[in-house]
Amino acid sequence: MPAPATRRDETVVDVIHGVSVADPYRWLEDQESPEVAEWVAAQKAVTDAHLADIPQRGELRERLAAVWDHPKLGVPWHRGDTWLQMRNSGVQEQPVLWTADAPDAEGRVLLDPTELSEDGTVSLADVALSPDGRLLAYGTSDGGSDWITWHVRDVATGTDLPDEVRWAKFASAAWLPDSSGFFYGAYDPPAAGTEMAATNTHHQLRLHRLGDDGPDPVVHRRDDEPEWGFSPTVTEDGRWLVVTIWQGTEPRTRLHLASLDGDPAQPDIRPWLDDFDGEYGVVGNDGDTMFVRTDAGAPAGRLLAVDANDPARRTEVLAERPEALVAVRWVGGRFVVVRLVDAVHELAVHDREGARVAVVELPDLASVGSITGRRDDTAVHLSLSSFTSAAGVHRLDLTADPPVLQEVIPSPAGVPDAITERVMVPSTDGAVVPMFLVRGADATGPRPTILYGYGGFGIPLTPEFRLGAEYGRAWHDAGRLDQKHHTFDDALACASWLVDEGWTTSPQLAITGGSNGGLTAAASMIRAPEAFGACVPEVGVLDLLRFHRFTIGWGWTSDYGDPDDPEDFPRIHRMSPLHTIAEGACYPPTLVTTADRDDRVVPAHSFKFTAAMQRAQGCDNPVLARIDTRAGHGAGTPTSKVIDARADVLAFLVHHLGDPAGHPTAVSGSGDGRPITRHAEG
Repeated sequence: MPAPATRRDETVVDVIHGVSVADPYRWLEDQESPEVAEWVAAQKAVTDAHLADIPQRGELRERLAAVWDHPKLGVPWHRGDTWLQMRNSGVQEQPVLWTADAPDAEGRVLLDPTELSEDGTVSLADVALSPDGRLLAYGTSDGGSDWITWHVRDVATGTDLPDEVRWAKFASAAWLPDSSGFFYGAYDPPAAGTEMAATNTHHQLRLHRLGDDGPDPVVHRRDDEPEWGFSPTVTEDGRWLVVTIWQGTEPRTRLHLASLDGDPAQPDIRPWLDDFDGEYGVVGNDGDTMFVRTDAGAPAGRLLAVDANDPARRTEVLAERPEALVAVRWVGGRFVVVRLVDAVHELAVHDREGARVAVVELPDLASVGSITGRRDDTAVHLSLSSFTSAAGVHRLDLTADPPVLQEVIPSPAGVPDAITERVMVPSTDGAVVPMFLVRGADATGPRPTILYGYGGFGIPLTPEFRLGAEYGRAWHDAGRLDQKHHTFDDALACASWLVDEGWTTSPQLAITGGSNGGLTAAASMIRAPEAFGACVPEVGVLDLLRFHRFTIGWGWTSDYGDPDDPEDFPRIHRMSPLHTIAEGACYPPTLVTTADRDDRVVPAHSFKFTAAMQRAQGCDNPVLARIDTRAGHGAGTPTSKVIDARADVLAFLVHHLGDPAGHPTAVSGSGDGRPITRHAEG
């Protein structure tokens, strides 16, 4: 079935800094339009017909469902004697929140998100337990949207209070020390019909008091800084409100601070670490001493002890090292520290003064997931996973000498006949890029291969069962703004390495990635279509001239640059996948995926790119769009929808790359099932 023709409006031409830029598919940006709905239906019909003709599709879905069907247990955490844990027994549509009186107790169900909607598309987006452990603030997302609605549940009875807080976004909840209410981040309600696309500016910090049904008071807002966002944290001793101020996805933050000894509805929030010269994050406090992780003056990260009343009084606790500092937890008078060594995690314990107590031995090429623990605890809980084993929950006893790591909830068997290797690939600018090669133990000769990457916003890809800052801030800086092309160079270098080393051939190699990774995949394929046998850009940022005009897209200028800036525009124009498609070029089979409720990277990116690719395609290779319904950017998607999507992508790749003997033995899992706070990255 041929791709449907898409109407072109040749009258839509923007003149940007003196350059005429045609945008004939702009009408596809109107998600509420009946014409767009008809276009989506036509695209779905063609894609469904193509996928239905692939004989391996059903078998792959069955295989995925079988692989997915194992317990997924999150890392337990607590307030007082109340312990919480996310659990999924196998293929439940959403992870379920359990409560218990001990981290290893069976407990009972506290909140099952599948009971919140008939189709399982309302998910648990975030949770915050009150300091006394009696009340749970929980945020729900409808159909994968970034918008969060907060509710409050009594832990003992499992019943909800009447409180409902709407239009929250991009910040968790932080309870008052007396558990009488919580701070949260929100926007003014958008106009009806614009909820999924309107620009998000003028974030504000509000306080919700339990039982109040009127408008919540705004406790922090800067009308003169419409791009500022506010994330609240209350220190564990209840003394301080820490407000982290972010500006889009800039790799820099500010910290403002307020004492909570007065009226919390009118806190004296004052600038504290306000230079905006790096990223700052409070990891704990000891009285008036705040422990702050930062990359200001230390691109690979360091830990400072800063006086809450006088930020000029500071000492260095953990000095910068070549290995990037990615996480610090203050527990039991010690620091539990995670660093990145060639894209693999190292776990260590340091004392109050920063001296290293021990390096904890981890399984080979394992990644540390969540770490939970409070200032008065004697142990932390954490998850460990790899490309070939799902997350298992471990307990690190900090009272032992040396600290002892014990697996308390074993991971499933994983994929015993798979091998993971880390290889170092030279790229075009002299950089050496770490790449993980996952293969069957008996894999030989050229075979179908999937190259997956992300490549932005300081988000590293480490070994997990399922590219950004693998070497800290400097590595991130070398792949953004006027250096952004390095991420595409690196992807193509990895593709060439796989071919040169005999693992695959170009017709057997697919490039994939999601969100910013969708940009990496599409841009790399557009630059070198002959390098790939297939391409799957998923929920990708594909129109780099208009990304900043929707929802939180304006915040990505920190990585891409600003199309409205005459100095940035030429470079952005040259790398935008939508605007660099060549008429008549032969592109590899391409499956573009998106979802109708994606309000992070709005589906217009994928719609316009699909239409332009279908028109330009100079050979018989298909260009298809897989458009999901009642789904968003990814987080909170029901398990059945995730399995369907992965099966369709794998079926497409098997069909166009070739079917390896014996179906794939290693299939990405779904992490540890923790609720995920939606942040602003693409």
